[in-house]
Amino acid sequence: MDSPVKEVAPAVAPAAAPAPAVRSAAGRRFGPVALVVAGGLSVQFGSAVAVLLMPRAGALGVVTLRLVLAAAVLLAVCRPGIRGYGRADWGTVVAFGTAMAGMNILFYQAADRIPLGAAVTLEVLGPLILSVVASRRLMNLLWAGLALGGVVLLGGGGFDRLDPLGAAFALAAGAMWAAYIVFSARTGRRFPQADGLALAMAFGAVLSLPLGIAEAGDRLLVPSTIGLGLAVALMSSVLPYTLELLALRRLPAPTFAILMSLEPAIAATAGFLVLDQALSGTDALAIALVIAASMGAVRTQARRRDGGRS
Repeated sequence: MDSPVKEVAPAVAPAAAPAPAVRSAAGRRFGPVALVVAGGLSVQFGSAVAVLLMPRAGALGVVTLRLVLAAAVLLAVCRPGIRGYGRADWGTVVAFGTAMAGMNILFYQAADRIPLGAAVTLEVLGPLILSVVASRRLMNLLWAGLALGGVVLLGGGGFDRLDPLGAAFALAAGAMWAAYIVFSARTGRRFPQADGLALAMAFGAVLSLPLGIAEAGDRLLVPSTIGLGLAVALMSSVLPYTLELLALRRLPAPTFAILMSLEPAIAATAGFLVLDQALSGTDALAIALVIAASMGAVRTQARRRDGGRS
């Protein structure tokens, strides 16, 4: 009874050889997604800490601390070169830095006036609209619509009760977020590693510095405020922007934009854990819709890359 098995085993064994290739394909498919999710977790919990810092430094002061300290860390770590780049390369860096600064300034102005979850929910409309405009595939439009439904459901239908100026800031931040996605991808292609991000962050910090000084003045120099600002810079800028830059080298902008719909779900979780904001059954359903849409978008892109194979 044993000998037939022994005779068949060598013939069957080679069939197991493709397993590493399967694992490699899975890594290529879900590796960028893991980068996006990790970045989202970091930025939203960093935003929750930033809300706690606002009474000390004001919204613009928090932005300045975040960008200046993040730029200092990235420049020290990356030590980017400045030679060998053309006008188009520097134009991309300037546009990326401007989008980054504008996104942060507008978002924190919104978060200073409306709840964090609502601000992120309105802001994420920018990436979702980008995914619709940039995508030419029906399935991506359907996933974007599903994500939008989850985002609206997460908002609880209470947008009409929000401060109008705060809501306007959040929507404007969403437009800058869409620009951030486009120019982050371009910067990642033009500059090695995170060099372009470091240079763009420095430019954004320069733009925000006069505004932060005008609002917060010497409050920016309080050691405890600087400590919290450094935590926000690392959690909300250095880590997530680096992870997103790497992800955008392997994901198309429309798919990445749909994945950004995870941000309100992560923000709701961060609000629950850090700011004691409760999660309802409706919130859980909305989060499930957003996650389903994001997973669908990734699977659609993977099938397209693999030539239609599931």
